[in-house]
Amino acid sequence: MTTTDILWGVLRIVLIFSAVMGLVAYMTLMERRFLGFFQLRLGPNRVGPGGLLQPIADGIKLLFKEDMTVSHANRFWFRLAPAIALVSVLACFAVVPASPSIVVADIPVAVLYLLALSSLGVYGILLAGWSSNNKYSLLGGLRAAAQLISYEIPLALSIVGVLILAGSMSLVGIVKAQEGLWFVVKQPLGFLLFLVCVSAETNRTPFDLLECENELVAGYQTEYSSMKFGLFYMAEYAHILLASCLVSLFFLGGWNGPLLPAPLWLLGKVFFVFALFIWVRATFPRVRYDQLMGFSWKVLLPLAFVNLMVTAALTVALS
Repeated sequence: MTTTDILWGVLRIVLIFSAVMGLVAYMTLMERRFLGFFQLRLGPNRVGPGGLLQPIADGIKLLFKEDMTVSHANRFWFRLAPAIALVSVLACFAVVPASPSIVVADIPVAVLYLLALSSLGVYGILLAGWSSNNKYSLLGGLRAAAQLISYEIPLALSIVGVLILAGSMSLVGIVKAQEGLWFVVKQPLGFLLFLVCVSAETNRTPFDLLECENELVAGYQTEYSSMKFGLFYMAEYAHILLASCLVSLFFLGGWNGPLLPAPLWLLGKVFFVFALFIWVRATFPRVRYDQLMGFSWKVLLPLAFVNLMVTAALTVALS
């Protein structure tokens, strides 16, 4: 590998992760404006033209807030937990392609890489609850871990049908397999299962029990302030962006589409999925915790197995 190759690789990493962080910042503005529309109010519209500078103002505000570490906390893990939560999701974007040529690393086992790295985020949440040495934070961290682990199983099974149809674990290969027909047509049940599971994995309504403030103060992040709190906030929206990208790549054809450049097609589909998440948040109330867990084990998991068996049987029969 030459010096030019290394420099080009570093430049791609910087550009892609800068774009990711920019999108994460402005997804917060998009959500607040959309929720304002759904709830017949304006939303943020004062800072900059149309409120466009609001995410920057929010970031500056968090930077200048007092950064406290409570005296009874385990300081090392208390400070490391937010970084684990954010880094685990940012590392996933290394294999997310915006086009066949715009990707940091197109590896043959990209799906396994995504499942492994994204699941590490639960350690940040669990460590945050435990290291705070606060019973409310610990309770929030424990039930967050239970929720995420429960929904990871049907989530993983829901995309096995996609892998069978594509014959590849590379995200570029999966998108190329949809050039004739998107997988949402071939895998409608898998699409719905994946959409519900990523909603729970990313702490979206009606599954937003990770920081259920009216029950557990603020859950695992009760004792956090300033940018340590901000890192959890960024990690949550980065997870939502990653989920929107994966829904688009696995089921909506990725960058496939006429006339427009490939990255614009993918970006449009990503924002469509994110708008769907916002619509659900504005529409549905939060479920109870027993309903949340029962829905995963009693409904989603059996349906994921059914989808997998039917897909495998039809693939063998038609081949």
